Amino acid sequence: MLKPRPTATRELVNLDGLWRFAVDTRAGERPWTGPLGTRLEAAVPASYNDLFTDPAVRDHVGWVWYQRRVRVPRGWAGERVVLRLDAATHAGRVYIDDSLAAEHVGGYTPFEADITDLVSAGGEFRLTIGVNNELTKETIPPGTITVSPDGRREQKYLHDFYNYAGLARSVWLYSVPPVHVRDVTIVTGLEGGTGTVGYTIETSAAASVRVRALDAEGTEVAAADGASGTLRIEDVTPWRPGAAYLYELVVELLDGDAVVDAYSEPFGVRTVEVRGTEFLINGEPFYFTGFGKHEDTPVRGKGHDNAYLVHDFQLLDWVGANSFRTSHYPYAEEVLEFADRQGIVVIDETAAVGLNLLVQSGLQGAAAQRTFSPENIGDAARAAHGQHIRELVARDKNHPSVVMWSIANEPASNEEGAREYFEPLVELTRKLDPTRPVTYTAVLFATHENDLIADLFDVISVNRYYGWYVATGDLETAEAYLELDLAGWAQKFGKPIMLGEYGADTMAGQHSVWDTPWTEEYQSALLDMHHRVFDKIDAFVGEHVWNFADFQTAHGIHRVDGNKKGVFTRDRRPKAAARTLRERWKTIDGRKPARD
Repeated sequence: MLKPRPTATRELVNLDGLWRFAVDTRAGERPWTGPLGTRLEAAVPASYNDLFTDPAVRDHVGWVWYQRRVRVPRGWAGERVVLRLDAATHAGRVYIDDSLAAEHVGGYTPFEADITDLVSAGGEFRLTIGVNNELTKETIPPGTITVSPDGRREQKYLHDFYNYAGLARSVWLYSVPPVHVRDVTIVTGLEGGTGTVGYTIETSAAASVRVRALDAEGTEVAAADGASGTLRIEDVTPWRPGAAYLYELVVELLDGDAVVDAYSEPFGVRTVEVRGTEFLINGEPFYFTGFGKHEDTPVRGKGHDNAYLVHDFQLLDWVGANSFRTSHYPYAEEVLEFADRQGIVVIDETAAVGLNLLVQSGLQGAAAQRTFSPENIGDAARAAHGQHIRELVARDKNHPSVVMWSIANEPASNEEGAREYFEPLVELTRKLDPTRPVTYTAVLFATHENDLIADLFDVISVNRYYGWYVATGDLETAEAYLELDLAGWAQKFGKPIMLGEYGADTMAGQHSVWDTPWTEEYQSALLDMHHRVFDKIDAFVGEHVWNFADFQTAHGIHRVDGNKKGVFTRDRRPKAAARTLRERWKTIDGRKPARD
């Protein structure tokens, strides 16, 4: 799905701002049929949960409703009019006046509706959007809903971050000509000093297609006719980690000599490959340094914020990080566009987190259940998971910063049924995009001895918490466990290995001269211990600390005001561990550390 952009033939109106807002129990049976009866207003983009002081809003389970009036620009007569939502977490419905225009399930990818027949140029309409935050055994991520003794619906889920909901990303109204570009796919390669740019253009109707590649100064460097083909850029400047260079593919649809539609897609020329135990970008070994992150800030929740985007990337640069994983869902597309321009490498992940009932059993003391089964995570969940993969690849396939797909976080990959569940999803991912490696992150319970799916993937990524959940406070024992664990994966699979998560909860300002958990000194010492082990493993290709910054989680005794594993606080103040990482990462600078 193309991101809306203003061009010579397209116009774009942003609908962000303050919208009328109500939860379903206060909105009436058919809230889209008239003005929303409420005094509340909610910011878009933002999660709604932390905006209001009423706990009935924060903890609401079910539909909420947003509404505003929208005027179509009068110059859009004869154009197609499209409404786009960048995301609605976790399901959305769009009404134009009284008419249902679009429905979508999946909280982190965009959807849109052609509303041309429902509106008129220069006219005004009532836009009502319903958003549902419910998670079930058939959704990705999964969850269950219970009813308390007093009748309140309560959402339970298996992921360790708060279930923020609402319109956390932008809403747009845009125009396209009747005959227009629907999709652009770009695949790049390198042949010595020449860049190859394979392209495929999908159009709404038959049309003559012309494509031109422009360099960063706007100079045309290649051109061709036809809806598919390959451009060759001589003396190409590749896109590199830390040294981003972007070209622009200009696509024009022609009627004779007249341009009837134009669309531009930025791209970088680079290659990605796994060879033996190496991860290669442009044929050169690449070593990941960085974090698992979250879209999480005070008040906004998961609401996209450009100020935080800029500051977070400044902190990535300051600490020496070259990459991050979009744990545990696709981030706003603006984040990937910024990574493209800044030269930050991204592992792009679906929202498939919580596919592991053993975690629930351990936290709640409940009887163990089989994760992959008809009564739990079954065919319906796998179908939803497949749709998430399709939408992720369709949205992010052209971003040079995205070098690998992660299709799940900490699934029960050691349980019966895991292979039957995941094998078709890996095949689907490779069919959709054969150019990027595929990974997942293995939970602590899954070892090289009992994991059932690791051989299906290109890169072994494991989450390990030795020194925190295992051997807590005993870093000497933790170090021995970690080395034995990673060596086992390396010996068995002969593939690149990285840590997708490692770290320790840390209270900023807590200090001790001993190895005392929760102190800043312990977090630094734990990271140093991990790094000693990493540098001993030949197949090791990357380290992603959990987490970039502290983040909010569900209420409960397991977390006090959220997860504190960040090396930065939630408001982005560094803990001591940030300087520990800076000292290491600025030294190795994306290169694999040499063994002693």
